[in-house]
Amino acid sequence: MELRHLRCFVALAEELHFTRAAARLHIEQPPLSRAIKELEDELGVVLFDRDRRGTRLTAAGTAFLQDTRRLFSVLEQARENAKAIAAGSRGSLRIAVSDGAIDPWLSDFLASCRAEEPDIEIRLIEVPLAEQLRGLRSGDFTIGFAHTAEVGDGIVAEPIWQDPLVIAVPVRHELLVHKAVPLYELGSHPLVLCDPQVCEGYCRELARLLHLLEHEPNVVEHVSSLEMMLTLVSAGFGVGFTTATRVAISPRPDVLTRPLAVDSAVITTYLLRLGSGDVSASLERFIIRLRDLVRLRDSLGS
Repeated sequence: MELRHLRCFVALAEELHFTRAAARLHIEQPPLSRAIKELEDELGVVLFDRDRRGTRLTAAGTAFLQDTRRLFSVLEQARENAKAIAAGSRGSLRIAVSDGAIDPWLSDFLASCRAEEPDIEIRLIEVPLAEQLRGLRSGDFTIGFAHTAEVGDGIVAEPIWQDPLVIAVPVRHELLVHKAVPLYELGSHPLVLCDPQVCEGYCRELARLLHLLEHEPNVVEHVSSLEMMLTLVSAGFGVGFTTATRVAISPRPDVLTRPLAVDSAVITTYLLRLGSGDVSASLERFIIRLRDLVRLRDSLGS
């Protein structure tokens, strides 16, 4: 099996059209067809179904595409690391972020890390939780941040910081009579929640809280961004959830917030990393700095 076989496979799997895939690879169609046949013969499986309706991936082809993409990702990372080391860098940290787990102070923290160790390349990549977990296991990512500790075997989830949940309501709303809103009050109001496919871990934690309601919550909309949630809340579609930190970043005069009168109404951010294998010196220093910063924040009450 050669890399050219895999490149041909990925191109055809993404285009699902031999002519377009060949053009993308800058080759003729017959060499592409031969490469796919050679690959299928070597694997002993059929990767594509071909008929009058077109070209489609088989179940085996779909699985093989996922693994091949991971392989090319690892190869790209190896290429980047080699170039970085040749240019004088001592390595890189690829940090995955899921569930919108970005705190304002993270920018300052990353800036200080880069200033203290400029020869360590730091890359921040925003991905869905499932992709982060796959990337941590495959080595695509060095470390990650997410809002859940349900990450499966082989990955360590270390709680780093907590942020209180608040509800967002229009400027004239009956819930504003409460300084802290009892959870049961939300049972009679429509809710605007984050899309579970975008913020999977965050939605898991929120679902645990809403599970305490006597009746199934009335979810009227799922959104993929804080801005859309605030827009729908302001327009009266429903009540939204966010954190005190996030709403401070994007204040709006047409939306007000109230804390929840529930001690468990917090969102925890977890640091995710592989639980096995050696930890590089650069990663160890990164984690130590992060823990020190969190302890300092806690001692200051921020």
